Parts: sequence; C-alpha cells; structure tokens
Amino acid sequence: MGVFVYLPLVLPLTALPIARLAEQHLHPRSAARLLATIAVIMASCSTLCLGLLVVVGTAQLPGNPLPDGWSDDEVRKAVPHDRFAGKTAIAALTAVAVACAVTVWHHCRFRSRAHRTLAGLATTAEVAVLPDGVPYAYALPGSPGRIMVSSAMLDCLTEAEQRALLAHERSHLAGRHHRLLLAVQLAGCANPLLRPLRAAITYSTERWADEEAAVSTGDRRLTARAVGKAAIISHRAATGTVAAFAAAGPVPRRVAALLGPVPPERGWPPVHTPTGIAAFVAAAGTALSTLSSLNAAFALFVTLEAATPLSS
Repeated sequence: MGVFVYLPLVLPLTALPIARLAEQHLHPRSAARLLATIAVIMASCSTLCLGLLVVVGTAQLPGNPLPDGWSDDEVRKAVPHDRFAGKTAIAALTAVAVACAVTVWHHCRFRSRAHRTLAGLATTAEVAVLPDGVPYAYALPGSPGRIMVSSAMLDCLTEAEQRALLAHERSHLAGRHHRLLLAVQLAGCANPLLRPLRAAITYSTERWADEEAAVSTGDRRLTARAVGKAAIISHRAATGTVAAFAAAGPVPRRVAALLGPVPPERGWPPVHTPTGIAAFVAAAGTALSTLSSLNAAFALFVTLEAATPLSS
C-alpha cells in the first residue's frame, strides 16, 4: 500500500476549489447536490482509511482479540510508520465517532423539541404561527414537514412578502435540504478538511429555496425584498445592530443573485470554463480518493489473509 493509504486523508483538499466556484456559477440545486455527494464520498474514504490504520495499530496491542499474525512484520510493513500511524488513527477514529454521535444527538434533540412545541398548538396546519416576539422562520422536517414562523416575523412583512417567505420554506421541505446539511456536517466530523463545504452547501440550499420561491411568486424582485427584510429583522433580533449585515456576505449575495438573471439549469458546466475545470479537478480527486481507499482496503485484506493462520 505504501503512502497511498494516507491519500484519502488529504484528498478532500481537491474539493475546495469547486466549493467557491460551484456556488457562484452552477444552478444552486446542482451545486448543493454535487458538493454534498463529494463530501459524503470523501468522508467515507477518509473514515475507511482510518479504519485500515486502526487494524494495523490495534494488532500491536497486547491482549487484542485480533489474530497474532496480524501484528507480523509483513503486515506492519504495508503501512509506513505503522506504530505512530496506528496509534494516532485509534484516537482519530474515536474522535470521529464521538463527533458524529454528538452531531446526530443535537439534530434529533432539536427536532424532538420542535415537534413537542408544535404538539402543544391547537392547529395541525402546514404553517404553524408561534406567538413570539423574536422574528424567525424555518422548515421542520417530519411526516409531514411543517413550517414554523413567529408572529413577529409575519408582522414585519407584507402579505406578498409572507407568501415568498413561506414558498422559500416549502422549498426546503420539498428538497429535503436538511438531509444535505446533516450529511455535510457529518462529513466535516469525519474529516476537518471537508468543513469548508458546509458553508458552500448551506448557501446553495438557501439559493435553491430562493429560486423556487421566485418561481412560485413569479416575482424575483419581491422575493429578493422578502429575503433582505427577513435577514435584517432576524439580525437585529440577534445582535441589536445591522452593521454586520451591510458587509459582504451570504444574504447580500442572495439578494444580488435574485435581482440578476435566472441561473442556468445545466447540471454540469462546460469543460473549457473555470467552473468546468474546477468541477473536473474535484471529480478526479473524488475518484482518486475512492480508488485509493479501495486499493488500500484490498491490499490490506490480502496481506491480513496471508498472515492469518489456517484452522486445522
């Protein structure tokens, strides 16, 4: 295997160029799906890599349940710096498992608390208006999914802007954006190099919902106004000032995008464009990471099988 066993740990860097370009040039639906797929594949390969290193590392520990032959020199030579790599991988894989468990626990706890709040209301309608002085609105997945919006948020928007806001949240539910966000969050737990993709996918899912809301209302300018007003109101509630909102960031970019032309529906950019080149690099890196992990897994399997004593 040699150094190839370590490649899946660093190859997520190849996904970073497309993250910025994809959110700028691809249709947000295509960008979100593409980046989420890349994150999941590379996180899986990275975790498999750690698992292979753990096998080598635990085989050296006294009292382990693995066959004695797995700690032979032939097995350890398959991984460069096997002692250090094996012990480090044990700690890293443990940290990955704990981080993923905590993330899933927080996700489930939030959904459980939100559903308990909705259960206390007298209505079972899709849109649940909560009497709250703090302005907010979000889509709560479930069977069925529901939209939670505070009375303070609705009071600050016109009737037309409220329709745009609700259309935006319905798009989140229809597109199952919570799954993409949870997947990329878990991918970031598996490999910290994938964490920058979370911001890109979050932005892409919001842009995806913006575009669906613009189609639903038939007015891109109205949707942009609703997005801007809701963001300003929410930011005021959180910080008491709008100074930070005036700086360049996701919301101003979303508003600017809605005031511009409709993004192209192409699923893959032309190869001769900067976005196409970045997409090709990310796809090649993903393929290389997958093949490297599979090659390392197969090579280690053959080595361990050869070192396993035959039963009589």
